[in-house]
Amino acid sequence: MKEGPNIAEIASLIGEPARANILTALMTGKALTATELANEAGVTPQTASSHLRKLEEGQLVTLRKEGRHRYFSLSGEDVAHALEGLMGLAAGRGHLRTRTGPRDSALRHARVCYNHLAGTMGVHMYQSMASSGYFSTSTNGLLLSPSGAQFISDFGLDIENLPPSSAPICRECLDWSARQSHLAGRLGRALLAHMIALGWAKRLPDSRVVQFSKSGQLNFANTFGHIT
Repeated sequence: MKEGPNIAEIASLIGEPARANILTALMTGKALTATELANEAGVTPQTASSHLRKLEEGQLVTLRKEGRHRYFSLSGEDVAHALEGLMGLAAGRGHLRTRTGPRDSALRHARVCYNHLAGTMGVHMYQSMASSGYFSTSTNGLLLSPSGAQFISDFGLDIENLPPSSAPICRECLDWSARQSHLAGRLGRALLAHMIALGWAKRLPDSRVVQFSKSGQLNFANTFGHIT
């Protein structure tokens, strides 16, 4: 018997098309009902419930009950990180969905990846911060450097009082459309939330698209440099 993590079991859970659609829908970071997820997956509510039970048993989703309502969400940022990586792998091998639409370019430009900024703008933000020396690396992974901590403070975030989470402060996440890294972790989440709070951007309803206003794009460029 081979030793080590059973990747085949996880792969089989993710690889079924309806379950893959369910997991992708939960990449917005929102909790959704079984009925909403059935619509996203294109299956009956009964079939969706069966898929959700398997995903819950596999610890890829979690169930939260609010009164009579049952909501499902991804079990953690590590699941979102893995899904984004698989999307990048699929895109790199030419395995793309045939259905396209006007939101495709918007998704590639700026979108939410679970709870942090992804797409062209997310990659640019990470590269800008990295080239400015705001990160350092250690055996524990990506860390915020002293100059990075000062930048974050000047930007209006208190690094010592970020929302508690089991996620690391900084984490690289492979962007599926750009196939380069964007910033995840608690800092990635806080930066996106702060930009939305400042009025630079908003999340479109029922979508992963993050839409920046004209003034928001200008403020973003002034902070992280122009996207070339």
